[in-house]
Amino acid sequence: MVKDTLTTQQQFEKAMAECRSLFEKKLHDYGASWRILRPSSLTDQLLIKAKRIRSLEIKKETWVGEGITPEFIALVNYGIVGLVQLDKGFVDEVDLSNEEAMEAYDKFAKEALELMLKKNHDYDEAWRNMRVSSYTDLILTKIQRIKEMENSCEDTWVSEGIDSNYMDIINYAVFGVIKLTEEEA
Repeated sequence: MVKDTLTTQQQFEKAMAECRSLFEKKLHDYGASWRILRPSSLTDQLLIKAKRIRSLEIKKETWVGEGITPEFIALVNYGIVGLVQLDKGFVDEVDLSNEEAMEAYDKFAKEALELMLKKNHDYDEAWRNMRVSSYTDLILTKIQRIKEMENSCEDTWVSEGIDSNYMDIINYAVFGVIKLTEEEA
């Protein structure tokens, strides 16, 4: 029997649909409570998720019972939250309806897909030959860069901005979801 092979774009869209579904469910339960997160708090939340992935990769076991894939999904969703926060700024009280939050989510998810397609073309799908642990380390590097930019009030000379780093985090995390899903199949 011949197995159907999805294109990279289809795999990416499928992984993003899984991330979106969880985001929408949490939005139903909590509303857009994340709107109060200041940039540094959001960066720390990304750090916690990425450090947990690295810890699980090294220890090869979890005491909490949740694996690595849900953490990559969280990185995707917090990366999109970061882009929304950069776009709108943080607030003291929730100011987005669930519908508006989902519209913003979809806007940035589409931008992440478009960026992935461009980079994937230029890099010739190099991500497929990488280890999942490399995605983790690259995400941690991006988070460290964001922290440095936040600490210096984004006074960079040659670097891409925080938004570019969020996009890269989203894309590496989606690659992690894809690769781990392939390994499970």
